[in-house]
Amino acid sequence: MLWADSIAENAKDRFAEKIREGKPLIIRDEKTASGRVHVGSLRGVAIHGLVSEALTDLNVSNAFLFEINDFDPMDGLPVYLDQEKFRKHMGKPLCKVPSPDEKSLNYAEYFADEFIDVIKEVGFSPNFYRASEMYSSGRFNKAIEQALKKASVIRDIYKKISGTERPDSWLPISVICENCGKIGTTKATDFDGMTVRYECGNFAAWATGCGSSGRVSPFDGKAKLPWKVEWAAKFTVLDVDIEGGGKDHSTRGGAREVADAISREVYDREPPLNIPYEFFLVGGKKMSSSKGEGSSAREVASLLPPHMVRFLMAYKEPTKVIDFVPDGDTIPTLFDAFDKYAASFFAGTADDYARTIDISLPSDSAFRGKHLLPRFSLVSYLTQMPHKNIEKEIASFYETKLNLVDIQELNLREKYAKYWLSTWAPEDYKFEIQDKLPEEALLFNEMQKKTLGDLSEYFQTHNNLSGPVIHAKLHDFKSASHLSPTDFFSMIYISILGKSHGPKAGWFLSVLDRDFLIRRFKEASQQ
Repeated sequence: MLWADSIAENAKDRFAEKIREGKPLIIRDEKTASGRVHVGSLRGVAIHGLVSEALTDLNVSNAFLFEINDFDPMDGLPVYLDQEKFRKHMGKPLCKVPSPDEKSLNYAEYFADEFIDVIKEVGFSPNFYRASEMYSSGRFNKAIEQALKKASVIRDIYKKISGTERPDSWLPISVICENCGKIGTTKATDFDGMTVRYECGNFAAWATGCGSSGRVSPFDGKAKLPWKVEWAAKFTVLDVDIEGGGKDHSTRGGAREVADAISREVYDREPPLNIPYEFFLVGGKKMSSSKGEGSSAREVASLLPPHMVRFLMAYKEPTKVIDFVPDGDTIPTLFDAFDKYAASFFAGTADDYARTIDISLPSDSAFRGKHLLPRFSLVSYLTQMPHKNIEKEIASFYETKLNLVDIQELNLREKYAKYWLSTWAPEDYKFEIQDKLPEEALLFNEMQKKTLGDLSEYFQTHNNLSGPVIHAKLHDFKSASHLSPTDFFSMIYISILGKSHGPKAGWFLSVLDRDFLIRRFKEASQQ
């Protein structure tokens, strides 16, 4: 059973009573809009979104909520922003920092808009809301009051679970300074049931306070809970049933364990069903939105068709790391995996492979019907040969006539292959036919030169050769020459491409101009 279906079945059993009462299950995820959202955050969206869809398939009513957390303090400056311009805003709520383009409503919306667009493109439709609206509308007031009244309980939980000790005067609240408007530079003490006393100072390494102090109401958007307490409060305020988190939060003593304890001991509520998930790495590195590290969700989504992004997130279980290497072979390997899974789907096989394709493709997609899936690496090679008709070459290679859907699939893969080649593709996948015989050909030994001469004569006496025929003949020439495979095939690629490697040789030569091959191999043999 696919992991999303398994989680949905578990939730259906666990929340059977709520389902019988006709109440929808609430699934929640969030992202702090502190910078360009890295692609790792898209994994959380996909995990929650796919579970929501799996529940719908089970006829279980549910709602997928996604929070744009715009009320956290600005605690880091992305490297791509004007450091001098934004440094003065450090410590302010993100929703109170001006937009980098001065067009969006605020800083948080500027970055949230891009991420929301990607989420929608990939085919997920959560109900979006903003943390600032939750606070300013008063929906958090009761949760704030409970937290402040049970501050000693929260301090004990911090100490018991994470080993963090807080002084007896510490309160789980950060107020917005009435003077400078910063929330990350204040420390609150002494809750009297209506107000808290606060100081604004240098309590954070990344922001400077103004030194003012006073008393202020912590309600109606004038303050926020620290994030572990806030996480637990959201479980209660939004009646959340299912909410996962990255594995760093779900470790022993981590944020999720703290939030779960606060949920039980402060808010008297059993925490949601957890879905711990592994990191989404880019080139083996974890990413940070606030520091501007790693590939953004927008950049990665631009490299793949929407259904392939869904497939990327669906075909590995949440407990498995996804290491995305855009400048390696991740893209062609991912397409190969999709094609393997699609074979089961097209065959009507009832297995996880077929189910993965089922939830990756939109229900109204023309690609749900059986059609040709030309290998991505092959398409990427052909796009670099503008003198060739790619439709004719693919039809010839697969020995079939392309129908309309075949052509649509080919055009889609050609589009993304061209983009990948122009942006991230490693040199191993880039090929350019050299106008002149490369200088490296001067280093060929006598047997290589003789064999190239024989190849020139062979193409001169044979016409309309297919890739498989040339492939078989090349091995005959290799055996006769007693050259090693490396020496034999590298001389072919060097003669044409100026590099020692290239596409599958038989097919590669079959798509090149015959007269060009005759001339080039003859010239290489005479050096």
